[in-house]
Amino acid sequence: MKVPAIFVFGDSTADVGNNNYLPGSSARADFPHNGIDLPSGELRGRFSNGLIGVDFLAADLGFSRSPPSYLALIVANSSGGGEAMSNTTKKSMGVAASIRGANFASGGSGILDSTIEYFSDLRDQMSARLGANRASALLSKSIFLISAGANDVFDFFLQNTSSDATALQQFCEAVVSTYDSHVKTLYNIGARKFAVIDVPMIGCCPYWRSRNPTGECVKPLNRLAAKLNDGIRDLFGDLGSKMQGMNYSIGSSYELVSSLIEDPSSAGFTEVKKACCGGGRLNAEEGCTPSSSCCSDRGKFVFWDLLHPTQATSRLAGRAFYDGPARFVGPITFRQLAEV
Repeated sequence: MKVPAIFVFGDSTADVGNNNYLPGSSARADFPHNGIDLPSGELRGRFSNGLIGVDFLAADLGFSRSPPSYLALIVANSSGGGEAMSNTTKKSMGVAASIRGANFASGGSGILDSTIEYFSDLRDQMSARLGANRASALLSKSIFLISAGANDVFDFFLQNTSSDATALQQFCEAVVSTYDSHVKTLYNIGARKFAVIDVPMIGCCPYWRSRNPTGECVKPLNRLAAKLNDGIRDLFGDLGSKMQGMNYSIGSSYELVSSLIEDPSSAGFTEVKKACCGGGRLNAEEGCTPSSSCCSDRGKFVFWDLLHPTQATSRLAGRAFYDGPARFVGPITFRQLAEV
């Protein structure tokens, strides 16, 4: 392993099944056609036809795929052992399973809806099991991957399509301020290596194209995403210069999607507008469900459903962020971050 563990935070772009365990959550993917290209239904919970970006990044770092969802670990250890096993023993088993990492990402969440609360409790349990010094050493060498912000932009734009410059600035400042608070919380708990994935070019996802009479990208939405990304980049540059021992790398999903739309054929794609799985205009007015229309040539589509990329796109993203050119990752690559 190039790092001892990976801890993942964020939204549906990184969720591997936490929402399967949240009663009443509508942001779930534990049903067909999601996971159609995976060998086993056990991996359902990803908003994709197959694996997602965090799986490919984890593989590059020496793991088989993303660490398991944290709630899956909790449920597995809560249901095992019957009455004879104490809560303390079950909790200890959960910590043991999390030593190599856990995925806390949750579909539908955003920077303004923190997904890091569970980690503080896990950190305390790790200290009790390993000792404070060993736990601190493990966390300082681990990768903390954050993929968030798209839902914040999405929700704001949905309600403020004609916002003025002041409102846009206030929104970006609020999101960056919350991001700042969450990063500092993780740092104080022990995180030192931050692998960040920025907000994608969501104005070009099939859902927003389907709402545009021309079927083209919604440029004001892309400008808002780019503005927030600038703020996130500035934030990490500032934190990296002030917080001792902190290192970071930012992978640009915005630039990756932009490059695929500019020249899809060079990456083997033929469809950049339509969703592979869905319904309605551009197959993107409805989410992917068991009764949805689903394409057969999934490797040719950039987008799996109305909002999320296909496994083929995620594979390219993982490659670009792990060891790609400066357009897609900086100031260092995820590979270099692991080696620091």
